[in-house]
Amino acid sequence: MAKKKSKSSKVEEKEPLNKEEEEEEEEEEEEEEEEEETEMVYLQVDTGDIIKVKQILDETVANTFLEDCILDDLNGTGPGKSLGFQEDHKLNNIKLILMTIACAFAMVAQFAPLPFPESRFVLGGCCAAYFALSGVLQLVATFLDKDCILITKVKEGVSSAAKNKNPNLTKYGLRIRTLMPRFSQYYTVIIEFQGLEDSPSTSETWSVGKFFDKEGMFDEYGLEEKIEELYKRFEAGQFDSTNKSDARKKLKTN
Repeated sequence: MAKKKSKSSKVEEKEPLNKEEEEEEEEEEEEEEEEEETEMVYLQVDTGDIIKVKQILDETVANTFLEDCILDDLNGTGPGKSLGFQEDHKLNNIKLILMTIACAFAMVAQFAPLPFPESRFVLGGCCAAYFALSGVLQLVATFLDKDCILITKVKEGVSSAAKNKNPNLTKYGLRIRTLMPRFSQYYTVIIEFQGLEDSPSTSETWSVGKFFDKEGMFDEYGLEEKIEELYKRFEAGQFDSTNKSDARKKLKTN
């Protein structure tokens, strides 16, 4: 009987060890899964395709303002609040309405059950309306959109410190613009107020090679950190000088 007790005690001593090993194996598997997920986040892009490169950069910049990204402690005052901006869709809705009306005229011209000789005035009016609306859309894209990739609404819950340094944050939304001239390796992001005439702005220019390696792997998190730092400067009222804005205009024209 004593031997049986000793065997059972040994078995009881081994059981917690097996549980600990199982927990360690589960933790290792979870860590490997997390590493695989983080590795899948990185995108590989053909850096020779400038249009695709700018598209990915623009999408990352816009998502940084719209997603709940926690800002780093840049000023030693504790973790910052998320950017948490909401996109303003007014201009996009106007463009969608214009495009819908233009398509409606095109459908009438194509599928109206009218014989041709009698329908020539209807066809002419539909074609004229379609091309007029298309021209208006082009004017909107040329003179209103320009190089803008995002327009936000007025941010809610602005801190009192930010209100004192930059009171316009409670009155105007943001207009995010980007520049990347043809055959250039430099990418510029500009933050300014939407609807404010002669709005002050804060901008920064980086080499595309800072966010892409030689194999075309994109450092999304690195760009997000830089955009968050840039917004902190804008929020603190650290705007660009007039000389820098003039130089940026020259860069755009070139």
